[in-house]
Amino acid sequence: MPKSKTESYIGFCRKAGRLTCGFNAIETLKKDVYLLLLCGTTTENGKKSADKLRRRFGCEMLVACGKRLEEYTGKSGCKLAAVRDINLAKAILSVEDENFRKYSGGKI
Repeated sequence: MPKSKTESYIGFCRKAGRLTCGFNAIETLKKDVYLLLLCGTTTENGKKSADKLRRRFGCEMLVACGKRLEEYTGKSGCKLAAVRDINLAKAILSVEDENFRKYSGGKI
């Protein structure tokens, strides 16, 4: 099965070293987070923590609803990932992908 554009862009981020995976690793970042990717299977507390990080960094957040986020990132158990490259973040946001939905506040 061919990769979607979103999956390819996430792969580019990973190879460029501009993708940070995991809540703890992302919480240590001070700046330069342009997009958060959240797994749809995350617990309610995890979703609240992700929304808090989204507000802290002032960035967009996409929720993976087709496949688990770990399948995109290649990291086992990954529930949250941060894209730290502005151009790749814009590219991911510009793609219409049925496996991701934009979070715009409220219930995740």
